[in-house]
Amino acid sequence: MARILLVEDDRDQATTIEEWLSSEHHNVVVSHDGEEGQYRIENDAFDVIILDWDLPKVTGIEILKRYRMKKGSAPIIMLTGKGTISDRESGLDGGADDYLTKPFSLRELSARIRALLRRPGEVKSNVLTVGKLVLDPIKHRVTKNGEEVQLLPRDFALLEFFMRNVDVVFSTDALLQRVWEDDTEATSDALRTAIKRLRKRLDDGDDESKSVIENIPRVGYRMRL
Repeated sequence: MARILLVEDDRDQATTIEEWLSSEHHNVVVSHDGEEGQYRIENDAFDVIILDWDLPKVTGIEILKRYRMKKGSAPIIMLTGKGTISDRESGLDGGADDYLTKPFSLRELSARIRALLRRPGEVKSNVLTVGKLVLDPIKHRVTKNGEEVQLLPRDFALLEFFMRNVDVVFSTDALLQRVWEDDTEATSDALRTAIKRLRKRLDDGDDESKSVIENIPRVGYRMRL
């Protein structure tokens, strides 16, 4: 499973792509305009970014160039209706890793994503390590002291988010918005239950004050360094 950002202003097409990639067990985050997409790219981590060229507010090519200027390394697939050689060159020269001209096959998109994820450098760089914990988002695997830890999909997503944002405090609402997103089960009770399950799997004892996931009273939660 890969964590994928899709920035596409055509909502019908975005829904179609999201449903297809989700059926292939990817974790898909969707933005519908360039401004939101740029914020996501600069404040979160993704294994692959799918970026439409013609976006409202900020264009895809502008987002691409800014991301590469800031040394962003996630592979980027550009989607566009522009089919000329000069347009393709512009996208690739701007830092895109691949390019699909609309309309395109969803199977071809999947194949392009798999090809990017097979790149040794990319796969290696996406393995997250915090203390004794190692999380591989591609293999969907977590280990503690070298021993595999079995987690529910939502707990895995929550842990991955914490490991990508170590020592940053997030409120309950922020965590629900970033991990649960539009899920109807996104409640504070659901978050507390997920954190309780994670602590049971990851902590060395029952002392909550020493938990890998720290509760900051009246503020939120963070993962300790």
